[in-house]
Amino acid sequence: MRYKLFGNTGLRVSELCLGTMTFGTEWGWGADYKQSKAQFEAFVKAGGNFIDTANRYTEGTSEKWLGEFIGWDRDKFVVATKYTLYDRMYDVNFSGNHRKNMMRSVQGSLKRLNTDYIDLLWVHVWDNTTPIEEIMRGLDDLVSKGIVHYIGISDTPAWIISRANMLAELRGWTSFAGIQIEYSLLQRTGERELLPMAKALGLATTAWSPLAGGVLTGKYLKGEQGRVIESSSKRSEGSNTITREVLNIAEELGVTASQVALNWIRQRGQLIIPIIGGRTVQHIQESLECLSFTLSDTHLQRLDEISKIELGFPHEFLASNNVKDIMSGGTHTWIDK
Repeated sequence: MRYKLFGNTGLRVSELCLGTMTFGTEWGWGADYKQSKAQFEAFVKAGGNFIDTANRYTEGTSEKWLGEFIGWDRDKFVVATKYTLYDRMYDVNFSGNHRKNMMRSVQGSLKRLNTDYIDLLWVHVWDNTTPIEEIMRGLDDLVSKGIVHYIGISDTPAWIISRANMLAELRGWTSFAGIQIEYSLLQRTGERELLPMAKALGLATTAWSPLAGGVLTGKYLKGEQGRVIESSSKRSEGSNTITREVLNIAEELGVTASQVALNWIRQRGQLIIPIIGGRTVQHIQESLECLSFTLSDTHLQRLDEISKIELGFPHEFLASNNVKDIMSGGTHTWIDK
């Protein structure tokens, strides 16, 4: 295991993050206590210290069990949790990004995790109602009090994140150090705005669903069942074609498809940390084995080509030679960038 600096901070996090959304069986498909603890121990044995949870995961069981698992050496671990999603249905202030829910949700997470502080607090999702100023000031208050050490934001448009960090910098508040997005060979739309923004601003990225809900393991092509529904875009013929190429490369290298898919993310040329998870300790151990090899340039090119997306406007417009000639008076090829 290697360690990465988390965005523009000195925080050291492992190059893989353990996701704990499966810690608990309340949602009908997770891991029981014994399996969850075994997953945690396998991750720690491999050198992992970066663990992701949320207030909503398995109705709070994920945070409770994680709090117990880290109790023997709390300061060893970088624990990330989230707020935004509801803790009580049909109560308007028990969800959202606003200060009241922020403070209430954080206090609940601290109790369930049995800790005095949260290493990384994510805004879980943009709620389209709370002013950016209110969110950033509230988060800065939590950092100032030592309750939260670093902040990040998940599942939010790039322009909002950019605006939030610029506001924080101008006001002298704490800025977001990282973003969390869905990203995999089957979900590359983050390459249009979110990933270029993260690279330009020096933000770390954590990738959820790096195996596209298990599709990239190839299990659905073998007739296995799972949580990904048949009508999902992840079960299209296009996704099947991508998965077959992942399987081909895995066979050539003598590794598993999941390891190939994870390493494609890890080798993207900027800091992207896959969040690994599963129902069994074997799933975690298999994912951890991706650290034992790297993909060649040829393999990366094959995966890039078969899974490429249209970047759309304005990216493709600005990349055209005609527009470059008009912008530069025909001199764009003379300039080293």
